[in-house]
Amino acid sequence: MTEFGLIDDEGAEAPGDEFAEIEVEDTEADRIARRRDREFSEFRKRIKNTEQFKVEASVFDDATFAALYKLVQDGHIDAFGAPISTGKEANVYTALASEARSASARPSGDETEPRGDHEVAVKVYRINASDFKDMRGYLDGDPRFEGIGSDKKKVVTAWVRKEFANLKRAQQAGVRVPEPIAVERNVLVMEYIATDEEGRAKRLNEVHIENPQTAFEVLREYMRRLYAAGLVHGDLSEYNVVFHEGELVVIDLGQAVTIHSPNAEDFLRRDCENVANFFSRQGVEVTAEGLYEYVTSSDQQDDDPSTDPNVS
Repeated sequence: MTEFGLIDDEGAEAPGDEFAEIEVEDTEADRIARRRDREFSEFRKRIKNTEQFKVEASVFDDATFAALYKLVQDGHIDAFGAPISTGKEANVYTALASEARSASARPSGDETEPRGDHEVAVKVYRINASDFKDMRGYLDGDPRFEGIGSDKKKVVTAWVRKEFANLKRAQQAGVRVPEPIAVERNVLVMEYIATDEEGRAKRLNEVHIENPQTAFEVLREYMRRLYAAGLVHGDLSEYNVVFHEGELVVIDLGQAVTIHSPNAEDFLRRDCENVANFFSRQGVEVTAEGLYEYVTSSDQQDDDPSTDPNVS
């Protein structure tokens, strides 16, 4: 790994402007599940009988299958693949998408042509997971989510829509993240990123970093761009950054909060400490305080470290 390049900064709008309201009420998937027509029932039976979706009824409710059904109808999913990862709160699967992204899923001004058959990642959050305390810690105190209470369905729906919105915001700000494609209830479709035979992207702690100074400067700039766009990752470390086709990709933005969150300051300082500690072990001269000052300074200019003759 010798080169790291920054992606173009298209410039985000005013921080937090699209976060005024995130809908957590019933979606089309809930309505489909209640209707239970013949086509949906057949789809549900077919999916439940496939090897990768053999799950207990307590894991995926009917509305989750309806969300997958709706995403298939909308052309975001054509065929399901193998599971990539399973976790306490969500499973991630590969899927094949054969149609163009819908206009609503594209960044503003994106006039790209259909990409033909391509793989996407489908992240399915479990509504009935046993413990959502971690999620609530990133939602509490945010006025967008007042009144959710302990309703698990509303908590998960809010989380998934927040993750989709955070990915869009980060992408608009010039941060390399998985491209958000579609969201329906507790299901998120996004760009599939993989680098190994197991279909999983290598995390930063799993690869040999030949130019740690350059890698640090790229990640530092991405942190600054996120902050300038009104976001704090909230769980940034070497475990939430992957290497893909010569780029560092920031992942897992579900917990990212706006800078207006009462926890934003603590989360940002923790991110800075995690990143500084990792790169210090790689031989980079960096402190958490110095990184924090860089990220929050409005005087910094975008720098592409790959063009700096002083960086090898």
